[in-house]
Amino acid sequence: MSKQTYERPYIQKLNTGTMNKFGTRTEFQPVTQIDGVPVKRIIEEHGSPCYVISERTIRRTYQDALRAFKTRYPKVQFAWSYKTNYMNAVCNVFHQEGSWAEVVSMFEYEKAINNGVPGNKIIFNGPEKTREHLKTAIENSSLIHIDHFDELYDLTEVAKTTSKKARVAIRVNMDTGVYPMWDRFGFNYENGQAWNAINKIMTHDELDLVGLHCHIGTYMLSANAYSVAAWKLCDLAKNIKDKWEKVIQYIDLGGGFATANTLKGSYLQGADIIPSIDDYAEAITSTVLNFGFKQQDLPTIFLETGRALIDDAGYLLGSVVATKRLSDGRRATIMDFGVNLLFTAFWYNHKISPAQEFSYHSEDMVVYGPLCMNIDCIRESVNLPLLNRGDHVVVHRIGAYNMTQWMQFIHMRPRIVMIDMEGKVHVIKERETTESMNSLELTPKHLEDIKMK
Repeated sequence: MSKQTYERPYIQKLNTGTMNKFGTRTEFQPVTQIDGVPVKRIIEEHGSPCYVISERTIRRTYQDALRAFKTRYPKVQFAWSYKTNYMNAVCNVFHQEGSWAEVVSMFEYEKAINNGVPGNKIIFNGPEKTREHLKTAIENSSLIHIDHFDELYDLTEVAKTTSKKARVAIRVNMDTGVYPMWDRFGFNYENGQAWNAINKIMTHDELDLVGLHCHIGTYMLSANAYSVAAWKLCDLAKNIKDKWEKVIQYIDLGGGFATANTLKGSYLQGADIIPSIDDYAEAITSTVLNFGFKQQDLPTIFLETGRALIDDAGYLLGSVVATKRLSDGRRATIMDFGVNLLFTAFWYNHKISPAQEFSYHSEDMVVYGPLCMNIDCIRESVNLPLLNRGDHVVVHRIGAYNMTQWMQFIHMRPRIVMIDMEGKVHVIKERETTESMNSLELTPKHLEDIKMK
């Protein structure tokens, strides 16, 4: 008889859930359908992994956010942040609801134009705008948010070559009591840089200063920070009115509202600590209303909210590739998707739900992706039911940034589908293929034949 291979023993705690009159049950509930469509059917028809967008959730979330602001303030305009999710179908849902477009590159600008957004309803942000980009934006009457003095000087020269005035705003960075302070973009409020930029703009007839803009951070857990930001923009607007007799048409408070996702390192769940959309709305609108503007001078409040409007509408469906034990005895579950498709896993502890019935036992485990990189870790430690090879899972709140920051690394990117208001599933982006990937490559003639022996 051959000698058995020694395997180090380990002790692993199994959780069976709390006792109740029906027996034991873990805290997990299987998610077997999205908007009435079975998860299993989606995977069978569209493959695994697969992104799913809920049109119903997008519209509901947007309407709730708009209601929160418009019930408190008479003049509010949302502008959909293209960088958050620039799938055309997603953008067009927001545009149908009345949202403008907010873009940070000519790529996004052209997508907005091609989606049918009028040029005068596009906000052009970002630190990199060429002279050609600026000229296009001027000719289309777009709102140009100036990021730095070099851009201001370029814009001044370009505007002289066009028949239209450039509609501009400046981005302002400031101390709102939240640190680290975002001061990479825009002109500083505290040191007078913003006021210096305003004075330069006001001396050029080719430029029409119509707004003031800020974006104070991301995943902001302090609604009061927006109150501080709104006050400082209002202060600039008042000083412009006093010195230049110019009424500022709008103040743009950017984005940064938090979602119910849980940040890594957070002791509490995201849903327990984030301000509500009503909290953000109250902080911003109350500040502007109480600042002292005459009614005819009240600025429109622009909001470039992205993450908070789309995160809940996005899901990532996937399957278990394998399970194993790590050297320290911990259970590891390997999925067919990783940080290539779930970029936000670097900073969120995403909720993962089984997509089928499961055993009542659960265990602390590590969830990995399929990439040959040690950083391909979706959850470093999470308590989940014991999943087996071939089981399906649903990852929640992934609508923001994962479909714009995804990586094409060793695996081709999957389909994206949208479930419409009637429960019909539409393919809104096709999966990549070897052919589609190679179609953009060019091989020099002398390298076409490798002549391997």
